[in-house]
Parts: sequence; C-alpha cells; structure tokens
Amino acid sequence: QVQLVETGGGLAQAGGSLSLSCAASGSIFSINGMGWYRQAPGKPRELVAAISSGLNTIYGKSVKGRFTISRDNAKNTVYLQMNSLKSEDTAVYYCAADDHWGPEVEYGMDHWGKGTLVTVSS
Repeated sequence: QVQLVETGGGLAQAGGSLSLSCAASGSIFSINGMGWYRQAPGKPRELVAAISSGLNTIYGKSVKGRFTISRDNAKNTVYLQMNSLKSEDTAVYYCAADDHWGPEVEYGMDHWGKGTLVTVSS
C-alpha cells in the first residue's frame, strides 16, 4: 500500500500564492508518476499537474504558466507551487501516485491522498 499525506493549502486571496506538499510512504519503490488533481463542488475531478520520476511534467490547461510542480525523489515528496491564484482555483486538491507514467495520467492514478482544501477569495 502507498500512503500519501498532503500538507499546505488553506485560504488565499486572488492573485496570491499557496504551496502544497505531499509525502509518500509505504510500498513506494515502484512509484513513477506523482501528481495533483482537484475537484471543485459540482465539477468533475481534473488534472492539475503531474510529474514522473524522471521529472517530466504535464499540466492542466487552466493552470499552465501559474502553477509549478516539482519533486524530490530522495524524500518521496511532490510539491505544487500555486501563483496568481484565481477564485476558480478553489477546490479540494488531491495528491496521487502511480507505478506508471504516460498521457493516461490525465485521467487519474492508482493511489490517492485524502485531499486538502484550497479556497481563493476574490
């Protein structure tokens, strides 16, 4: 089993910044892809950003240029730096991990954290 624990999030004003961290533990030796997804009320879950063990990245269209994903393989931790926040970024953000990497990560991963709420006030 893979355990993912998110930290960070909270409340920010529009135009501001927040950062998220996610530490992986457990059966992590085979983990390749890690990423962040979000779900706003009444909306489907969407990919925010994902990163491979080789540090290749994929970003969702709505966050490209504003958010940056990074990863420390030695610490089994993935980060999300969120800048120029907008009210529409308000959502529960979920950390995820998977043994695989490829375009399919847009649709989800095998392992999930419990989520952390990000609220952006306008």
